[in-house]
Amino acid sequence: MSERRLSLLQAVSVNMAMMVGVGPFITIPLFVATMGGPQSMIGWVLGAVVAICDGLVWSELASAFPGSGGTYHFFDAIYGQKWLGRLLKFLFVWQFLFSGPLEIATGALGLGAYASYLFPVLETSAWSLGTWVVTYSQLGSILAVLGIVMLAYRRIEAAGRLMVIFWAGMLATVGVVLVASWSNFDARIAFDFPPGAWTLDSKFAVGLGAALGIAMYDYLGYYQVCYLGDEVENPSKTIPRSILISVVAVSALYMFMNLGIMGAIPWRMVIASKSIASDLLLHVSGTKSAAVITVMILWTGTAATFSAILGYSRIPYAAAKSGHFFRGLAATHPKGDFPHRSLILIGLVAAFACLAEIETVIAALLTSRILIQFVGQIITVWYIRSQPHLAQALRFRMWFYPLPALVALIGWLWVFCASPSLARQYGILSALAGIVVFVLWDRWTTNRLKSDSTEIAGVSGPTSDQRHRA
Repeated sequence: MSERRLSLLQAVSVNMAMMVGVGPFITIPLFVATMGGPQSMIGWVLGAVVAICDGLVWSELASAFPGSGGTYHFFDAIYGQKWLGRLLKFLFVWQFLFSGPLEIATGALGLGAYASYLFPVLETSAWSLGTWVVTYSQLGSILAVLGIVMLAYRRIEAAGRLMVIFWAGMLATVGVVLVASWSNFDARIAFDFPPGAWTLDSKFAVGLGAALGIAMYDYLGYYQVCYLGDEVENPSKTIPRSILISVVAVSALYMFMNLGIMGAIPWRMVIASKSIASDLLLHVSGTKSAAVITVMILWTGTAATFSAILGYSRIPYAAAKSGHFFRGLAATHPKGDFPHRSLILIGLVAAFACLAEIETVIAALLTSRILIQFVGQIITVWYIRSQPHLAQALRFRMWFYPLPALVALIGWLWVFCASPSLARQYGILSALAGIVVFVLWDRWTTNRLKSDSTEIAGVSGPTSDQRHRA
């Protein structure tokens, strides 16, 4: 097992580095648009509550089974090689193929949106098919993904040091946005609620659910340290603390940044913006400052996309190598010793996803992940609590159980139900397809193992009948 060297501070930095990337700079207009005004800010608060409650679910699992691999490791440790265990492990990797590349695509689409600020021609239509319009910005996002895949298609010994530099650049970008917005803050603009903003009806509930979905997309990563459980010092204490600290810190940062922007620019202008940080600096400081912040976001966005592609390409590879996914993805490059097939697969799916609108991609990645990963983990915690031989492994127990687990479950299901119909169908159909593919793959794998065992037995010596005849 790896040495446990990750301290609490390092664990928090791992989580926050994953949580804060290009996401908030591309979703703020979408977030405000969900409810049509600054009342959407309550979505950040609600998202923080759901993230904390779900973080307690992750904390219970990670403290009891502190191995590397996150959800995949939890399912393996709890359900083992039983049929249900094999199914859940397969489905986790399967849903990842439908959600991980989409997360990469959102970063690439964000790069395209900010590149369009510098080069407006990118916003023009490249081709259209009925109501489906593909812009040059989206084509640029595809090229960005393919280019970053080419950068990752090699040994990356210096990746850790590079990510520290990129992380520092991201912090500088956030700092510039905060200073620019709060130095021009006007409370009358920030709290300019439209008529009927607080009417509690079905429209309000659907809008809040959509805002919650975008908030949870931006919060994704509060559990990142769980994928490195083997390397965390005193995991039963460090992991829960790092998750809670990360969620509280990042939620405060997001709410502070959102409120600052809406206090510097009228919310109707925020909704119309496709590159909010650039428009903010243009509004308060001029074209040169806007160009500088745009370049900074392009830099940090590229770094975040590179990091995601590099890390996510290892998940199908690791599962295939352990025999729980398609064996062909376990191959490594003959010279570079990196999972080149898995890398190419993730990159191609992410590039294809760039043909969709960013709000569609965000909704689809959440719906495809909610049922198997987040809901699956909540049910798993209930299962552990009902089994004394498993419950005794818990080193951390969530406060006020089962209330946090129920809040997390309701929150995730609310996000799922408030998602567009097409995104919900994507989530359900991808899960059902995964079950069908698993049944066929598991049957083929079982028959192959039986065949191999028979051949080995035949080579090792004569059968009992042969010995008897002799």
